[in-house]
Amino acid sequence: MDERPAPLIEVHPDATVLATAVAGELLNRIADAQAAGHVPHIGLTGGTVADAIHHEVARMAPASGVDWGAVHFWFGDERFVAADSPDRNAGQARAAFLDSVGATRVHEVPASDQVADAEAAATAYSTTVREEGAGAFDVLMLGVGPDGHIASLFPGHPALDVTDAVATAVHDSPKPPPDRVTLTFEALDRSHAVWFVATGEAKADAVARALADDGTVAETPARGVKGTAETTWFLDHDAASRL
Repeated sequence: MDERPAPLIEVHPDATVLATAVAGELLNRIADAQAAGHVPHIGLTGGTVADAIHHEVARMAPASGVDWGAVHFWFGDERFVAADSPDRNAGQARAAFLDSVGATRVHEVPASDQVADAEAAATAYSTTVREEGAGAFDVLMLGVGPDGHIASLFPGHPALDVTDAVATAVHDSPKPPPDRVTLTFEALDRSHAVWFVATGEAKADAVARALADDGTVAETPARGVKGTAETTWFLDHDAASRL
């Protein structure tokens, strides 16, 4: 049986303090891995709190000692829009820190002006993960929606049931844009450390449902991913208010 550690919960006063703490911890993990001779693979997420974390990484990067050219960056999901769209998670992460720190191993999901459809993008991204991935993320960061979704795995959506696949196309997303590509539960679950990040009162119910003793993945997809070595929930006081 796959026994994984119980989740840790770390509560910070507000989103700003949380962003600084997560950024610092991420830099420490990457630096420690590199010091041990390991090439880290990091899974990034999108959203407001992720953007704040990314900007803090950029601010703290010069003192971190990280060799940014020797870190692989991946995305848990992506909006299927044009490559230059501001909606792309990859574009947001590049603007916030990837380009400024000199990251060169950034693996993006193909955009809508690069491949025919979201299915083709999912297939191409799956191939890249298999060929250039390490078999697992060292750290996977996941935002949590007010409905409990993670990546682009939404409650009751067909993508929740996809197996034997690394990535899958998502259509009719309840959040715009409607077409997306997401890693599957099976791919996300291959992570040593999974870090959930959530801030604000609007996330409190989803956080509580995700961490409750009872509940289903179909109702709250955030219940469906745990790290093999660590699962940590980084929350601000408002997001933790119903625990």
